[in-house]
Amino acid sequence: MMAPVACVRALRSSLFQYHFSLCTVCSWRLKSSSLQKDALSEKQAQMISRGLPKQKPILGVKQVVVVASGKGGVGKSTVAVNLALGLATNDVTKTVGLLDADIYGPSIPKMMNLKGHPEVSENNLMRPLVNYGISCMSIGFLIEEMAPVVWRGLMVMSAIEKLLRQVDWGKLDYLVIDMPPGTGDVQLSISQNIPISGAVIVSTPQDIALLDARRGAEMFRKVNVPVIGLVQNMSVFQCPKCKHETHIFGADGARDLAEHLGLDVIGKSISADCNRSC
Repeated sequence: MMAPVACVRALRSSLFQYHFSLCTVCSWRLKSSSLQKDALSEKQAQMISRGLPKQKPILGVKQVVVVASGKGGVGKSTVAVNLALGLATNDVTKTVGLLDADIYGPSIPKMMNLKGHPEVSENNLMRPLVNYGISCMSIGFLIEEMAPVVWRGLMVMSAIEKLLRQVDWGKLDYLVIDMPPGTGDVQLSISQNIPISGAVIVSTPQDIALLDARRGAEMFRKVNVPVIGLVQNMSVFQCPKCKHETHIFGADGARDLAEHLGLDVIGKSISADCNRSC
């Protein structure tokens, strides 16, 4: 019969060996599970990449910058127009184009003071209309000014494809794309079909607009499009008489969102359109 002390030592030794074996098995299983997860993630990424269209640059265009927002009515088109004009003014040697990808609500024809239909080249490509030195293309040039665009998704995607691939842009240093609001098919199609240098997110300072702006920024990150920064539009109202400034929608909403996302606020706009006296 084994002595009590020897029995305890043997029991401890057995428990230690069991614990060591159990830890070894658990460690191996965890490592194996981690490797399996990595392999599964890699396989899923490969399967997804097979289903995605290969990015093809727009002929003659060096850099593409998209201007987007999660919500409509925040002044996205205004920012896109001013960005295009700013790029052209900042360096007169650079050529700039502006593409209106908002099929349901094209604003570029009005903002760029352009009317008419684009001519067609010998290669059956549409020639952009030009004003202020900016080459512009929009679905608004192809339909009547007041005609609503009552199209289903397939027709919209077909129109986007034509605007991307069937326009004779010539040689452009920058193409600014005015995206439609939201994070739907058009945004994904453009992001996945052409290489994009960066995205500018436009928002107003109120909470609801900022929620959608955040969704827009996260969408671009998921499709590997760099987010250049945020623009806070309609941030301040300045009375033209006394120059008093009022933060109608709040002051620092975009700044707080930018800090949360690790981005910069690259612009703020002041609304100075006031027809009333003080």
